[in-house]
Amino acid sequence: MFRKNDRHTEQGAGKRRLRPILSMILIACYLGVSAWFLVSGLDGGQDADVLEDVADSPVPTVAQERQYDPPPASEGPVQAAIVKKEMPPAVVVKGLYVSAYRAGVAERIDRFIEICETTEVNALIIDIKDERGQITFLTDAEGLSEVSAHIIPDVGELVTNLKSRGIYTIARVVCFKDNAWSHKHPEHAIQNTAGDVWSDRGGFSWLDPYKTGSWDYIASVCLEAARMGFDEIQLDYVRFPADGNLSEINYGTAGTEKTKPEIISEFVAYIREIMSIEGVRLSADVFGIIAISNNDAMNIGQDLGLLLPNADSICPMIYPSHFANRRQNGTGQRINGVLFEAPDLKPYEVVYNILVSTSRHLDEDVPQAVIRPYLQDFTADYLGADYYQPYTAEQVRQQIQAVYDAGFEEWILWNHYSNYSWDAFLPIEQE
Repeated sequence: MFRKNDRHTEQGAGKRRLRPILSMILIACYLGVSAWFLVSGLDGGQDADVLEDVADSPVPTVAQERQYDPPPASEGPVQAAIVKKEMPPAVVVKGLYVSAYRAGVAERIDRFIEICETTEVNALIIDIKDERGQITFLTDAEGLSEVSAHIIPDVGELVTNLKSRGIYTIARVVCFKDNAWSHKHPEHAIQNTAGDVWSDRGGFSWLDPYKTGSWDYIASVCLEAARMGFDEIQLDYVRFPADGNLSEINYGTAGTEKTKPEIISEFVAYIREIMSIEGVRLSADVFGIIAISNNDAMNIGQDLGLLLPNADSICPMIYPSHFANRRQNGTGQRINGVLFEAPDLKPYEVVYNILVSTSRHLDEDVPQAVIRPYLQDFTADYLGADYYQPYTAEQVRQQIQAVYDAGFEEWILWNHYSNYSWDAFLPIEQE
């Protein structure tokens, strides 16, 4: 009934023509040189993500309709034809998020490798661009070097090592929440009514999804991750802000010409088009609540119906602790007709019912993304007594079983510090 491994989807609507011109040249040259390498035979935050209350050229106000165009014929080694790389076989992902600070230390990443080689876990999601907007490795790529840091010493070597061991590699790229690039290039940032860079409740600024300069910068990060050899790019914070003084935001005329869900779905389609040329899959993280709340979907720009045709995988974050409880709103959260007064105490029931609700957005007659939920492996003691419980292997396993019982196969665990309940995973011989 539910779609599981139909990953070879056709590109959805919302293709757009690349602007500005300088950014087109930069990305086109990258792809052209990559093609020459191939022909020549050379080697070439989620933590707080909850609903609570590459160029300096002029940027159009609204992201105009555009399609990604390969570069034209030219003299020299850059060839006229861009070689579209073959997409690797689909993988049923059972993964763990790994912070850059864990991935950058050999002894720590070795533990994750051991888990992947001895248990059902087969994929690692590694921070490449984090919630602060920081690129987690040093790079001299134009536009990226000014916000890069020496956290992961050699990403290319790390990815090669993981893939040689049969581990599926996913690069996590935080999109529009970006305190680094938005302050260095405020013309790409969300502005307030006074014309200054707007900040959310935590003091973080955001790139403006309506501005094509933001798109081009994020695309350049994704291309750099693809060049490092990752099997998949995972877009996080692929949305508009959800907290802070939202009434102070000024999107200009852009906000009246297209809705937030239209812009976000077109952005995802655009990045996917570029990644498909690189032979790299694309996934996108979304709030789990959008499966049951249209208001939330409209406010942050994440609409399942629009996103499902435009990605290879959609990853709803369905942490039980992130749904409203009775202390927070007086009633709790109703999911699939069931009222949960303390959702964190019911991990199996919450995950099962939100996935059943999510499945109603799927259409077997239309090529759509695989649903790959993020599950909770952290203790939300900030909820207060009677509304939280310690999350151990038992609670993790309950969530995983709920995924299977709801008709899905894939899952990823989230812990901000990458400290997991290691005994929750089945040994390979029991899988």
